Amino acid sequence: HVEFVIVAKHPENREQGIFQSHMKCLAMGVEANARHILVFEDDVFFEKFDAAALAGVCRYLDSSISWNALFLGCITDGSSKTGKKGLAKIKYRCLAHAYALNNSFARQVIGNSWCGIPFDELLRRHNKDFFAFYPMCAFQGLAGSDNQTVVIDRVRRLLGGLPFIQKINELYQNNKVFLLFVSSAVFLFAALLAYILW
Repeated sequence: HVEFVIVAKHPENREQGIFQSHMKCLAMGVEANARHILVFEDDVFFEKFDAAALAGVCRYLDSSISWNALFLGCITDGSSKTGKKGLAKIKYRCLAHAYALNNSFARQVIGNSWCGIPFDELLRRHNKDFFAFYPMCAFQGLAGSDNQTVVIDRVRRLLGGLPFIQKINELYQNNKVFLLFVSSAVFLFAALLAYILW
């Protein structure tokens, strides 16, 4: 049920190579008639993994709701509670280093051929019934990414690397209302204090 897939780097286009690698893994899962296909990139690592919590989330997804993708780690453009502890509904943005797709959605995804769209962007365009394990436990390693230019990779490293950026994104997206309220209150207090002292 587990296979380590080794591919040669694409000779010209790194993003195309990443796209084809993910497609190959998904196609192998579909061909094996797997109900769900779990994909990890080669540099993934885990922190604070809770097997019992993940098992509960998987049982819930299998029996209770319609889902296309479950991410163990990613960056989102938004998230909301689901009523199930350990599970958030998300608006996926990027980082497909640890995710599961159900068979029917994987079939849809592998129907796309390379046309200059990176794999992360392809997933983002299919943003429907996407969920994430919460708190996320899978992070992309600190090695340089094949998916980005050297400049972007350096900026990421200056910001603490992808694991730190992912954690800050998750903290913000899952506590956005509270954080916005606190920051507004601090701003108003500072403005009032400045007015009084003026």
